[in-house]
Amino acid sequence: QVQLVESGGGLVQPGGSLRLSCVAIGSSSPPYNMGWYRQAPGQHRELVAIDTLAGTTNYSGLVRGRFTISRDSAKNTVYLQMNSLKPDDLGVYYCYVTLGGREYWGQGTQVTVSS
Repeated sequence: QVQLVESGGGLVQPGGSLRLSCVAIGSSSPPYNMGWYRQAPGQHRELVAIDTLAGTTNYSGLVRGRFTISRDSAKNTVYLQMNSLKPDDLGVYYCYVTLGGREYWGQGTQVTVSS
């Protein structure tokens, strides 16, 4: 059983930065997809960014150029560096991983952007 442990959320002022981390515990091989989704209050969960083991990345148009996804395969960890944060970036950020044909989700970490 794979468990995803997230960290790094919090409160930041507009224009600030945060870095989210997610480690996949219990994975015996590197997950194929590692990424992040977010859900704002009253909204559907949406893709933020995803990284594949093949080396491709995909970003939501809402965050491209401001957020950067990266992974440390040796540690089964994915990161999301979020710069130039806006109030619209507020939400619960969920780590997402695919491994062995299964999907796994983290518990979510809150990101609040407010002055």
